[in-house]
Amino acid sequence: MISAEKIIYLDNNATTQLDPAVLEEMLPFLTSRYGNPSSGYRFGSQVRSSIDLARERVAGLLGCEPAEIVFTSCGTESNNTALQSALQLDPKRRHIVTTAVEHSAIRAHCEQLARRGCTVTFVRVDRDGNLDLEELENAITPQTAIVSAMWANNETGVLFLVEKIAEIARRKRVLFHTDAVQAVGKIPIRLRDSPINFCSVSAHKLHGPKGVGALYVHRRSVFRPLLIGGNQENSRRAGTENVAGIVALGKAAERAAEMLGEAQSRVRALRDHFEQEILAEIPDTFVNGGRETRLPNTSSLSFAGIDSGAALLLLDQQGVCCSAGSACRTGSLDPSHVLRAMDLSEERLRGSLRFSFGRFNTETEVEKVIAILRRTIEKLRRLSPSPEALSV
Repeated sequence: MISAEKIIYLDNNATTQLDPAVLEEMLPFLTSRYGNPSSGYRFGSQVRSSIDLARERVAGLLGCEPAEIVFTSCGTESNNTALQSALQLDPKRRHIVTTAVEHSAIRAHCEQLARRGCTVTFVRVDRDGNLDLEELENAITPQTAIVSAMWANNETGVLFLVEKIAEIARRKRVLFHTDAVQAVGKIPIRLRDSPINFCSVSAHKLHGPKGVGALYVHRRSVFRPLLIGGNQENSRRAGTENVAGIVALGKAAERAAEMLGEAQSRVRALRDHFEQEILAEIPDTFVNGGRETRLPNTSSLSFAGIDSGAALLLLDQQGVCCSAGSACRTGSLDPSHVLRAMDLSEERLRGSLRFSFGRFNTETEVEKVIAILRRTIEKLRRLSPSPEALSV
């Protein structure tokens, strides 16, 4: 097993290091505070109060009311729940509008729904990864049940104008959901009085544990639960609560709110320095996606004359963790559907790497990766039979 001390982790969009403060807060609920929160005695009610505190903390990060938070097992469950709830409200509305660059938790679900008789419109993006809002608005019909658009793209970091999209959906009298898994904790979010109906969150993207998430449900939105059984989560999500995970998500949300300024400044500075140095030192390198309106921690780069799989292997041997796209695509031989939807050339698709920074990264690590990456790309280009510059 590779020691954590020997790696430089620049794949924070895939998952994040558990914050020590989060671990400390969740441990008692894995040992001594094991009561069932639905029990009537004090040993259980004390656990219930910890869940209530976690709900307040998550609501504080999202700028909404605690009662609008439903705890789930992950971002995927939150996404699935929002779509399925909307489809249950009116049997005549079997149409979904989403984007061509969504995470597989939305994309694969929509593809399956299409096989079951629903219709799905995947709105295109331009070469910078931006949506045409007029095209999206025109895609909404009287049969549309819900519009779903991610807040921030997990591969390029490009931000969508979700509040404007939500306003369009509201005018059309259609529900709106956003997968905000990558955005929460990295940019300010205030859902109170927003036109957004549903918003998905995942703990392990903001230095919490894997296996717990949340779904924001606007207080005036009609909602149908995905999981049926007991009365947990105010009858909106059945199943005995993952107390340790929920408590951890609450603490992670509190820490994220405290550290939001750092995400906007120090982490952005790390990303910008890395990107500027790479573009200056490695010729024929391109940034994938618009550079202005994006997450402060994400850099998707294409390198001429290399194969990203080979680059990942060499970087891994030198202790550098990054990716060629979404972690949910591991093992796939197909290029990123996000970059393909942006109509990038085959060369840029083959030579793309994603670097995503976090609060535990340091300036020293970034300098090391710049040197390692430069040597790695030079080596791969020497081995290439005829390396050519990529077309823009």
